[in-house]
Amino acid sequence: MAAAGESPEILFWVGCAGSYDARAQKVTLAFAEILQKAGISFAILGNEERCTGDPARRAGNEFVFQMLALQNIETLNMYEVKKIVTACPHCFNTLKNEYPALGGHYEVIHHTQLIHQLIAEGRVKMKEGGAFKGKRITYHDSCYLGRVNGVYEAPRAVLEALDADLVEMKRSKTNGLCCGAGGAQMFKEDEPGRERINVERAEEALATGASVIAVNCPFCLTMMSDGVKAKDKQDDVMVYDLSEMIV
Repeated sequence: MAAAGESPEILFWVGCAGSYDARAQKVTLAFAEILQKAGISFAILGNEERCTGDPARRAGNEFVFQMLALQNIETLNMYEVKKIVTACPHCFNTLKNEYPALGGHYEVIHHTQLIHQLIAEGRVKMKEGGAFKGKRITYHDSCYLGRVNGVYEAPRAVLEALDADLVEMKRSKTNGLCCGAGGAQMFKEDEPGRERINVERAEEALATGASVIAVNCPFCLTMMSDGVKAKDKQDDVMVYDLSEMIV
């Protein structure tokens, strides 16, 4: 688009999971479909997108974080990017809160916030009695969207647009429980303990009697799916990203 002298409304930051993880790729496609149907002009960086550096910084490798961040900031500033949307709360938090210190100043929103806005403006219209009508759904707050950035209402408002029965887990919102993947835990071996944290979280979700667990993060998607499998409930309970449910 840059070569044609066009500048898109929004840059869609796909992220590592959204690019390479087979399950998260489905979320990328679902969200892209929502953007297209809503008539939003968007672009992606493609091969020029590097990891934001979140896992490196969380694991303590500040050097690698700054190297990646500075490369990304250089690319984003070259294309004069103003507004970024991403389906990953880790990318969202890093771009929004950690890039400004290195010279990267952008308006960054999470895909659940944008979907909420599009529904509110009537740019995304919901079908009456959609696939989730009357279904019991529970919603898992990801740490970086919820407690770190205080975004609780937008994802829930999106779920309410589905005519579903939203049931909260025992621990939710400011008291939510991590799925176990954040802080670069996704990439390391288990530490000794009485059970895996994602299994404990999946047990809480299953206890609500919900048939769908809604998430907003590729890491949570993996961890909750694994937790449901560990309980042998994968045939009864589905784990979806919000964008897949809206599509």
